[in-house]
Amino acid sequence: MQNVNGYSETHKRTLELVMTAVLIALVFVCTMLLNIKLPIKANGGLVHMGTAMLFITSILFGPKKGAYAGAIGMALFDMVGGWLLWAPITFVARGLQGYIVGKIAWAKGHKGNHMGLNIMAAVISMPVMIAVYYVGEGILYNNWVAPLASIPGDIVQNVIGLIVAIPLCAFLLKIPYFQNKLR
Repeated sequence: MQNVNGYSETHKRTLELVMTAVLIALVFVCTMLLNIKLPIKANGGLVHMGTAMLFITSILFGPKKGAYAGAIGMALFDMVGGWLLWAPITFVARGLQGYIVGKIAWAKGHKGNHMGLNIMAAVISMPVMIAVYYVGEGILYNNWVAPLASIPGDIVQNVIGLIVAIPLCAFLLKIPYFQNKLR
């Protein structure tokens, strides 16, 4: 059965699955290959471009794809990058962050095309991500003071991600593909 765009529902679902898998891979690659270890001893000392890609994905493709890409892409990095113990925490923290960014960026029919909402979405998602990592680290180490040292690195990572993602989204939203095909 054909829908309005001439694609069957099966074809449309397949395209959605492939697009989600590509976005997960992009978050994973940006986390894996584009990272810098900060000179701080706390666990929040890794800055990577996976956060920027999470923001970009959530803004351009909405909350569902943003949540999947952030949760799975960054948890996969933890699993292959020597941070296996952190994978479940990352899955929750980054899944929630991607969902929140996408939900706010796509609020009131904007679909990621309102830069003010996009910035607000990323900023609102940051304390949630930081809180999940704080609680996770507190549970892992049975210590509620030590995780405080990770917060500055988490903030730096999110701010850099925001600084990279917002201009890139503004540029990408001018490309006809993002204006027509995804809307």
